[in-house]
Amino acid sequence: MGKVSLEGIEFHAYHGVFSEEKKLGNRFTVDIHVHTDFTRAMLEDDLKATVDYFRIYQIAKSHMQEPVKLLEHLAHRMIQDILKAYPTLTEIDIIIKKHNPALGGVVNYSVVKVSYPSDYRYSQS
Repeated sequence: MGKVSLEGIEFHAYHGVFSEEKKLGNRFTVDIHVHTDFTRAMLEDDLKATVDYFRIYQIAKSHMQEPVKLLEHLAHRMIQDILKAYPTLTEIDIIIKKHNPALGGVVNYSVVKVSYPSDYRYSQS
């Protein structure tokens, strides 16, 4: 088993509950970690034998462009599409940070981490 990760992906997006967040947007950082068997890729130098992180980036980017209220929901949607693209993945961790959330005080960022399969005990597809 191995892990393929994208860390520190930056987006300006419009996720949130408050009207200012929907209007002005905010800066977000996304980390994605996927666990897979890439033994064949190591031996054969073949992209088809592993996870293409460009495809993972495109999935994240497409979801960041579609505003939602909750980061938990956003991470869940990303995981669902990553699993559609790579159904043999054994684990996925999505970490989303909202920079400077509007909470009335100094907060660097709020963070949500959603993990597949552990957070999917009560999953709906």
